Amino acid sequence: MTTATTSPAEQAQQEIADEFAFFSDWTERYQYLIDLGKRLPPFPEAWKTEENRVLGCQSMVWMVPSGDAQKLHFVATSDSAIVSGLIALVLRVYSDRSAQDIVATEPRFIDAIGLAKHLSPTRSNGLAAMLVKIKAYAAALAGQ
Repeated sequence: MTTATTSPAEQAQQEIADEFAFFSDWTERYQYLIDLGKRLPPFPEAWKTEENRVLGCQSMVWMVPSGDAQKLHFVATSDSAIVSGLIALVLRVYSDRSAQDIVATEPRFIDAIGLAKHLSPTRSNGLAAMLVKIKAYAAALAGQ
């Protein structure tokens, strides 16, 4: 149940948890992650630079932030189908939010859908690296 005090980021996390609860096993959940990744907006080849690369990921991941402290937008892509799905989830929670909201939002959806137990250590590290990069960029804009 959503109340008026629920932040958009928290609402997105609850929606993700609800969507994943629909699937009975991890084979279906992985397929859903892959499908989500396929729906990411196009990412220009010119943006696939070392400067935009998220270090700490085994797969190649690139992320480009834009906007300001009031509204940060992120676009990202990966050369891995499952990682692209993880990107789609992260962007749902963190993109198009204020820097303050991004810094304050803990990624509860990871535990809520069981990702922590079902990702390889390298994918978990990559997910953590994406979250660190997003939060660091937001913290810099928020003046923290």
